[in-house]
Amino acid sequence: MAGRLGIIAGGGDLPRQVAETCRRDGRGFFVIALEGQGAEVWLSPDMPHALFRMGAAGAILDRLRAEGVTDIILAGGVRRPSLTDLRPDWYAARFFARLGLKALGDDGLLRAVAALLEEEGFRVIAIQSMIADLLMPSGVLSQAVPDEAALADIAHGLTVAHALGAVDVGQAVVVQAGLVLGVEAIEGTDALISRCGALRRDGTGPILVKCAKPGQDRRLDLPTIGPDTVAACIAAGFAGIAAEAGATLFVGRQDALQAADAAGLFVMGVSA
Repeated sequence: MAGRLGIIAGGGDLPRQVAETCRRDGRGFFVIALEGQGAEVWLSPDMPHALFRMGAAGAILDRLRAEGVTDIILAGGVRRPSLTDLRPDWYAARFFARLGLKALGDDGLLRAVAALLEEEGFRVIAIQSMIADLLMPSGVLSQAVPDEAALADIAHGLTVAHALGAVDVGQAVVVQAGLVLGVEAIEGTDALISRCGALRRDGTGPILVKCAKPGQDRRLDLPTIGPDTVAACIAAGFAGIAAEAGATLFVGRQDALQAADAAGLFVMGVSA
């Protein structure tokens, strides 16, 4: 029988979906909501949870043990705070000092967090192992279909995204007519889309391309798209979204595709 699940919750809808899946399946769970990341909007009094600042690593580990947690999922986006905002406790400070935090990108930091949790006796599992049909399938999912020029832009975007990911920078690129309008860094995908919407050229709109970083731990921080991504692309005048099949989380697929079809935006899963 599966052990009690700890959900370390950032922003977005994924942590709520994991909690609801546990309730539906009768699996015990406990939510560690990271302060200021957005989980507070869906947590309710009947949801077993506690709110912690990100820097309270020792207290978080103690609470997970006290709640009988054996397995852990890291779910939802996290805006990385400054060290001043983080206010690390002695445990977190020792962890950062050991790793040399300044040298770590998002993937490196998450790998280190997963390694720490495993050192402490927990098992880190993938969110896609909990929720069926969460991964992006291969092929065109929308009514709109990319033309040859769009396919060329997607191929170019994947090349650039792989180069970005190899140095642990970001997972998304925006391409239009062979030109890279922007690459994702610390601002996140939504801000990238908005920024590139202001840079788009005349003609067929830009394309958002997302893929996992080379060698990325598939339990951690997979690229994600959903209704908010689609809405942002529509608002910015994009032509489509291409995301790596089997390695991208597609949240709220039905709502996202309905909105894409209404706007004539294509959505497809591609091989990276």
